Amino acid sequence: MTAENLSIFSKYESEVRGYIRSFPTLFDKSKMAEIWGEDGKRYIDFFAGAGALNYGHNNPIINEAVIGYLQRDGIGHALDMATVAKRDFIESFVNNIMLPRKLDYKIQFVGPTGTNAIETALKIARKVKGRKQVMSFTNGFHGMSMGSLSITGNSYYHDESYGVPGYTTQVPFHNYLGDKVDTIAYLRKILEDASSGTELPAAIVLETIQAEGGINVAGEPWLKDLRKVCDDFDILLVVDDIQAGNGRSSDFFSFERAGIVPDIVTLSKSIGSGHPMSIVLMKPELDKWSPGEHSGTFRGNNLAFVAAKAAIDHYWSNEDFRKEIKQKSDHVQQRMQSLALKFPKAIREIRGHGMIWGAEFRDPELASSICEQSFNDGLVVETAGADGEVIKFLGPLIITPELIDEGFDILESATTKVLSKA
Repeated sequence: MTAENLSIFSKYESEVRGYIRSFPTLFDKSKMAEIWGEDGKRYIDFFAGAGALNYGHNNPIINEAVIGYLQRDGIGHALDMATVAKRDFIESFVNNIMLPRKLDYKIQFVGPTGTNAIETALKIARKVKGRKQVMSFTNGFHGMSMGSLSITGNSYYHDESYGVPGYTTQVPFHNYLGDKVDTIAYLRKILEDASSGTELPAAIVLETIQAEGGINVAGEPWLKDLRKVCDDFDILLVVDDIQAGNGRSSDFFSFERAGIVPDIVTLSKSIGSGHPMSIVLMKPELDKWSPGEHSGTFRGNNLAFVAAKAAIDHYWSNEDFRKEIKQKSDHVQQRMQSLALKFPKAIREIRGHGMIWGAEFRDPELASSICEQSFNDGLVVETAGADGEVIKFLGPLIITPELIDEGFDILESATTKVLSKA
């Protein structure tokens, strides 16, 4: 792809554009876990729209539902008015997701991006508890608006001129200080010590699997202990399941494996099945809003409701899809282990859970070069971590084992090519 083909973007689009720099081609078509450029070149997708396309590109089950809705002139925009599409989504979500897991949540529809859900969760937590302080964790990523940035760890996304709000504290995530340091004990100590300099927070916010932070997986006992800390100190536990939820962990919610129930859960990305949508789940006693107190013009994307219902009805009405994801996650883990064994001097370790895995390279620049070479060879794959040192697998959940193997073969070949030049 020559620069001329992308010249209109460099001429008219803001310099803030990012992914176009990592994947410099003019994309045209896509199907499930494959993408094609305008020039006809095919790419395997290990990226899935940063986790927004768990059910793949142009999934026929979802497309059929959305096209049918459009063709019958189904209402598209309705703010938070009642619509058939919203009713049908709520019924499907309650019956297929909440009730089988014995979860009792109110559903709040917010603006269509993940950061809207985080802002909403922070706002209602502070309102309910009457406290301004919020805690989050090292290496966490929660969005790009002001409140979300205030609990995001990576300094790359911060600038003093933004005026990011205060009243937030970052504490060490699981294994942040090594596996011999109990970070829950540290958290408990600063909460119970009146001289620690830490205010009692309204909420503690976390990703149970940190994605952008480098594929850091919180252990199940650690999560149980965190739930206990929140209970002991009357703190709301907020799980950001925007990227690790929607089946990415093998279960629908990433916290299910630990047997805990958060007070608030944020969902976006794949909850809309490729269409912009974001929701906040909260325990009923936390729903202290007055009518219209928290609003947003695009909190009623009915096409997303239709798409989400189709996906949930098809994939989550029984246990088959969850079992399929688990089988594929084992396959991905095996391929990641093989990659690490083949390049032990380059790869420090692999880590992950479900269908989100990462290989941490000792040299971040090497990881970047391998992703670039992989793209040239027909694989869309990205980096994560504080310095971009982790090559991340985030393929659609519907990807076939054959495409997983083909993609990893490309990644292994690209690693060999890059290392031979180093």
